[in-house]
Order: sequence, then structure tokens, then C-alpha cells
Amino acid sequence: MSEFWRGRQALVTGAGGFIGSHLVEALLHKGAKVRAFVRYNSRGDAGLLKLLPPDDLAQVEIVAGDLRDEHAVGQAVKGCDLVFHLGALISIPYSYVHPAEVASVNFMGTLNVLMACHEHGVGRLVHTSTSEVYGTARQTPISESHVLQGQSPYSASKIGADKLVESFIAAYSLPAVTVRPFNTFGPRQSARAVIPTIITQALAQEEIRLGSLTTTRDFTFVTDTVNGFLRAAETPGVEGGVFNLGTGEEISIGDLAERILRQIGRTVRITEDRRRLRPEASEVLRLVSDNSLAVQRLGWKPSVALDEGLRLTIEWIRDNLHRYTVGTYEF
Repeated sequence: MSEFWRGRQALVTGAGGFIGSHLVEALLHKGAKVRAFVRYNSRGDAGLLKLLPPDDLAQVEIVAGDLRDEHAVGQAVKGCDLVFHLGALISIPYSYVHPAEVASVNFMGTLNVLMACHEHGVGRLVHTSTSEVYGTARQTPISESHVLQGQSPYSASKIGADKLVESFIAAYSLPAVTVRPFNTFGPRQSARAVIPTIITQALAQEEIRLGSLTTTRDFTFVTDTVNGFLRAAETPGVEGGVFNLGTGEEISIGDLAERILRQIGRTVRITEDRRRLRPEASEVLRLVSDNSLAVQRLGWKPSVALDEGLRLTIEWIRDNLHRYTVGTYEF
């Protein structure tokens, strides 16, 4: 499949983010030409792309703009064979405080991407959904046919974006594929996510403060998630499909913290911080994926076990602890 990528022009929205930066790196190594769409700021900061090796970063065409700007999105999409749409406001706590902004970026930003892909005849769009659209599991493991439940403004905005993609496939035969990553983790991830939150506090403090310790999640290492994106782009005949990217295994946040502490080799108190709890009816109690459709249709299968992924993540965070404000609740 590497021959598939050689010389192809790919656009990645949200390229400065955690998964986006890893996807950019993987595409470069596959031989693709990469245009990275990042949200403009006055510092000219390309986000986590700046952590790429200099030789890799020099090959990336960086375009700054806002997903809500139809013209900017259209110019970024023009001339691209493939578009990976990862750009979004993804913080659930932030969506409680600023629901209008989250809805605007995630819904209207996706609409702009869809219109541009249709106008410019993009060969395939890979749209990023999230396991949060399922809400608390009604049946497990969760398949793609599970009911969608908007338990936070963030998840509602992503349900809306998913439905926009569905509508463009039906109305315009847009060649789009939707991937639904479950909880991705790995090097470069911010402490907004639970695994870096646990690791940074475990390395530097005598207490780990977390939200709910009993909720369960399905954690996938970032290289496996990125491989799912690549498979969704290169596999023939899967247009219109929706694919879960998860391991099919769940672990409670409390047990996850204990597992990380064992690897680090420290004994640290684990406490529940009420400031980090979601509103009761908004909390997603259980997420565990049924990934059989991705296995069967995309030939995708996660290869990095949780303990190995945690080891790699702990090593990276230990070497980059100066990049974190340890113990600060980031949302």
C-alpha cells in the first residue's frame, strides 16, 4: 500500500493536534505530500508539528486559518487528492463553558470541509468522529450501529458533524469514510487527556487528582489509530462506511492509574477531585469498542498492547515533563 501514497497530495486539518501531528508524520514517511491546516494564531505556532524532526517538518506545507472560514478551507482543499478532517474543538469540559463556539467549529467547520471536498473533486475524505457520540454504552461491545447520544455539547456537535458527512454521501455521492477513534493515547498528548494527567502527577507529586475513577474506557495507542486513518483512506470500496478504532478492551480509570504507578515504580495517593467530575447525566460511564468491522473491511488491527503503549508514553513524558504544568486541571 505504500505505493498508493507516493506523490499523493494530502490535506490534514487539525494537523497541529495530537493525532494530527502523528498522522502528518506517518504520511510523510509513506511518501505523500502533506498540507497541514492549523488554526491561526499571532504567534505563528503550528502546535505539535513543531515537535516533528526538522527534516520532516521542512517537507510540510503549513496553512493557517480557521475551519469556519469557507474560503480558507476551500483554498486548503484545492489540489488535494485526499483530505483527513481531524480539526475540531475536542475538550468536553470546555464545551460546557463555551457550547456555541464548540458547535460552530465542529459543525460549520465540517460543513466547510465537505463543501470544499465536493467542489474540488477530492478522491476521498476521511472524517474523524469520536466514541463520545455513543454516550454511555447501552450494549457492549459498542458497534457502529449503537444509538448516538449527545451527553455533552461536544458529543452533540460531533453527532451533527457525522450526520452532515452522511448527508453529503447520500446527496452528492461524496467519497467519504468516517472513523470513530476510542480513547487514543501516546507521546505528545496534552494533560487534558487522562493518561498524561495521571503520568505527570505520578512523576512529580505525592497525590494524583482525577475525575471519576469508576468509568471505563478503551485505550488505543496513537500509532494504531493513525494506521486506522491510513487504512480508511487507501482501502478500496469502503466509501460511506463508519469504522470504530478501538482495542475491544476496557479498563476503569482507577485501575489504569494503578497500572501506570506500577510501571513508574511509585506509591502515590489517588483521589477523586470533584472539580474534574462531569455533570452526572453527562458522564459517559462505559466505553468499549466492537472493532470487528474495521478488522474485516479495512484489514486494521491494533498491535500495541496497553502496557507497551503506557511504557512508551511514560518514557516520552518523563523526557518532556518541562512541557507540562503538572497538577493543573487543563480543559
